[in-house]
Amino acid sequence: MINSLIDLLDSLQSEEDCREFLEAIRWDGGSAPICPHCGSQSKEHYKLTNGGQYRGLHKCKDCNKRFTVTVGTMFEGSHIPLRKWFVAIYMFLAHKKGISSMQLHKDIAVTQKTAWFMLSRIRYNLRNIKYIIYGDVTQVDETYIGGKNKNRNAGKRLKNTRGRSLKLKTPVMGMLSNGRVYTEVIPKASKWILHGVINSLVPKGTTVVTDGWYGYKGLSENYVHKVVDHHRGEYVKGGYHTNSIEGFWSQLKRGIIGVYHLVTRKHLELYCDEFAYRYNTRNLTDGERFSQFLSIAKKRLRYRMLIL
Repeated sequence: MINSLIDLLDSLQSEEDCREFLEAIRWDGGSAPICPHCGSQSKEHYKLTNGGQYRGLHKCKDCNKRFTVTVGTMFEGSHIPLRKWFVAIYMFLAHKKGISSMQLHKDIAVTQKTAWFMLSRIRYNLRNIKYIIYGDVTQVDETYIGGKNKNRNAGKRLKNTRGRSLKLKTPVMGMLSNGRVYTEVIPKASKWILHGVINSLVPKGTTVVTDGWYGYKGLSENYVHKVVDHHRGEYVKGGYHTNSIEGFWSQLKRGIIGVYHLVTRKHLELYCDEFAYRYNTRNLTDGERFSQFLSIAKKRLRYRMLIL
């Protein structure tokens, strides 16, 4: 069992160790390989050797196509050793506020461009993973991600903008229930957008807690709407509050400001999903979160998709 980065480095000292570890997670302990081409799972798939040495290459007994454990995963086609991938994934998931590509490239001895692509691939596999089951009470709030106009260079400052101007910042909507958070980047925090997201996800008749933002008015038609008006100095009202979702926003913003420094609108959704995943799996150990991620990392992001 891997409980720390030291455990990972001690247990997985070679590519063969990493491959066997991945096979154990993806293939029922490694005893029954699954063909990614036709889905056939069998202990009778052929093991192919190179110079008499087995290196994890199989041939499906049903469709006759070749495969390894990395085919059909985020590692397919990568020239980066699995051991470096595993170290990057472990640190990315274990660090509460993430890890920058500049730091990662120093830690695992790859270029900064490669480190950025690796982190993007990891985030890509966290897209739309919604570990949230809505309970009796759901907290809803919105926040704005982006820098301040006064911090821009003099020649790049925008005129006629306010603190929450959409020219400067991007609105993000969040919902928290049963200790799990869901985020969604939205074009603006208008009533019809906020209501549309809530109505599509939150079961009718449940209690929805919001602040006093006008965009939430009218929710009482489908929900038990509790309003905690911060402008009136209210932070807990009748036992209801939005402190939990606001705590998540604080963690997200501290991570972006302190670690990543800048996140563009194009990639903001991926960063929100990154922080939501770590928040929603906070009760797991770092080793459990690492193993869980390897079991779901099946999406392959190509570089040209990332830069389009």
